[in-house]
Amino acid sequence: MRGGVAIVVAALALTSCFAVASSDAATGQSLQNQVELRLKSLTAGQMRSRPSAPHRVSGTRSATAVLEQGLIARINQIRRGHGLRPLRSNSRLAAAADYHSRDMARKGYFEHDSANGTAFWRRIERFYSSRGFRSWTVGENLLWATDTYGAPFAVREWMNSPPHRENILSRDWREVGIGAVSVPAAPGAFHGRAVTIVTADFGSRT
Repeated sequence: MRGGVAIVVAALALTSCFAVASSDAATGQSLQNQVELRLKSLTAGQMRSRPSAPHRVSGTRSATAVLEQGLIARINQIRRGHGLRPLRSNSRLAAAADYHSRDMARKGYFEHDSANGTAFWRRIERFYSSRGFRSWTVGENLLWATDTYGAPFAVREWMNSPPHRENILSRDWREVGIGAVSVPAAPGAFHGRAVTIVTADFGSRT
């Protein structure tokens, strides 16, 4: 709302734990245990009062598509400014991100792991397969805030958090997919508020 306050919550999954050899199931299980321990501390962020994000009138799919495109452009602008290669937009990572944002909005939770306990990297792998690749690495940033907001606001929140900033500026990534959803009354962790939820999934496979 204009002139009010926005609640902003961000969470992320770090990249270093998630390099999974596609044929190594035992390694995958070991990494899953590391992921669960790491995310327990990373996703326990407290809600903070912030100045309201710039107001956007529409909550339609076209508005969220503009946000998604703007986020990729802004992330790449920042990466270029740090001498890093820009990330390619990947439709499979975007599908994974969109699925997760919608699932969180529908079921009322804000975590990297799915509501049924599936580790976040396994959820991404359903869309962004590791099969046929020697190495496969993924990471994730999450953000939700009341009201709607633009790409500069979202990326600024991530860049102001050292771990989120590390994901954005990682040299490991080659590709990115963004999934944004705006809902008028999200249940559960969102307490019936009008919120916009963003998932950014980063990846590399060679």
